[in-house]
Amino acid sequence: MNLLKTLAAVSSMTMLSRILGFVRDFVVARTFGAGMLTDAFFVAFKLPNLLRRLFAEGAFSQAFVPILGEYRSKRGNEATRQLVDRVASLLFLIVLLVTVLGMAGAPLLVYLSAPGFTDNPEKFALTVDLTRITFPYILFMSLVALAGGILNTWSRFAIPAFTPVLLNVSFILMALFAAPHFTPPVTALAWAVFIGGALQLALQLPFLGRIGMLPRFSLSLRDEGVRRIFRLMAPAILGVSVAQVSLLLNNIFASFLATGSVSWLYYADRLMEFPAGLLGAALGTILLPSLARCHAAGQTDEYSRLLDWGLRLAFLLAAPAALALAILAVPLISSLFHYGAFTSNDVLQTRDALVAYSLGLLALILVKILAPGFYARQNVRTPVRIAILTLCVTQVLNLALVGWLAHAGLALAIGLAATLNAGLLYRGLRRQGVYAPQPGWPIFYTRLACALATMGSALWFAAGDNADWLAWNLGERLWRLSLVVGFGAGVYFATLWVAGFRLRDFKRSAAE
Repeated sequence: MNLLKTLAAVSSMTMLSRILGFVRDFVVARTFGAGMLTDAFFVAFKLPNLLRRLFAEGAFSQAFVPILGEYRSKRGNEATRQLVDRVASLLFLIVLLVTVLGMAGAPLLVYLSAPGFTDNPEKFALTVDLTRITFPYILFMSLVALAGGILNTWSRFAIPAFTPVLLNVSFILMALFAAPHFTPPVTALAWAVFIGGALQLALQLPFLGRIGMLPRFSLSLRDEGVRRIFRLMAPAILGVSVAQVSLLLNNIFASFLATGSVSWLYYADRLMEFPAGLLGAALGTILLPSLARCHAAGQTDEYSRLLDWGLRLAFLLAAPAALALAILAVPLISSLFHYGAFTSNDVLQTRDALVAYSLGLLALILVKILAPGFYARQNVRTPVRIAILTLCVTQVLNLALVGWLAHAGLALAIGLAATLNAGLLYRGLRRQGVYAPQPGWPIFYTRLACALATMGSALWFAAGDNADWLAWNLGERLWRLSLVVGFGAGVYFATLWVAGFRLRDFKRSAAE
């Protein structure tokens, strides 16, 4: 299996999901703007969405996939099937309990996550109602993560990468056609979350059946594999999800700032998640099973080369994405969101957050590659220590920057802390002898810097005046943005080609 082709396939599915995500945000922004209703929904959605990232896509996947890969490589199909049954049964019961408790304790959860909302009883009560509707999302998505981990271990990457499309379709249809029938209309978005989660789970079940891994209920708390997975999962919550915890804590700070601050951070985060999902999540998804197989087979040199391949691709693709987000912040935000209730001030405030976020984008993507370097070896201690330190530093930076830069300071704190996180993970892998850089990094950096400087200059001159982007209509913005982005991408890749980069240099086969 060619990892570069697999990355392209997974990224294509992710891109489809992200594009629909922007359509969804366009529809939501145009319909609801940035105010009390959206603040309430984004806080209500962030709670189960955070738990989904912590338990499902984060800690659970990192703990489950390496051990599942070990069972498949060393213990055979029957033992692997038994592990899947027992893990799925226990996960379902645990997350069902969490879901019920979350719905019952919604007022407390909202108070803890957005204490500033208590000054507005109507806003607080609405957030509680929306939280109760959205909370079952974590049950659906935990099972989706289980299914995705199994399919990825069997190298069926496309279906797990496609499933988020269904959530965005649910959002778009509910916002466009169902919202007028709810009181308040924003309640339709909460039900879109519920429906989208159920659809994603339903899509993956037939594919599990095709590979003979559709789970059956079989509870055994003493199963060795189950106990190993859940022992790894508990500390891994911090190790792989510190950025999401930071985002939740940012909501607490933002809830005390000007109305709209939560929404400005949300829209900026959505733009940042586009390259983060295409690159970081996709690279981490395809690397983890191969790294786990290398570790199980004792192939230490191949393990190191896989990490090196992932790091080079991250620099090559994430660095220009971060630079482009910073330079094209107003063109992007105005083209996607500056309609209806989303004002020019909302554009400029979201721009400040996006520029701050972009400074940490590369580091956030590097963490997605470096952390699996530990988890594929079933090492949770080192990344957990780093995560705890990073989380503490983030909050110190929040306190230091929020008074100076308001909501943009919260975004900057996440980026700076992510840089620290990536640096410490890298140092840990080097010190433990897990990763040794392959030859050619100095010339790689030099060529990359030239390409970035050329692209940045081209984008700066091509983008023009921000005031024009705020004045143009939808059609004008979209075609100009397409030209600017296409021009910048063409300049960047042409410069890379002149500098000596070739596509064949990045082809790599997966570990078998």
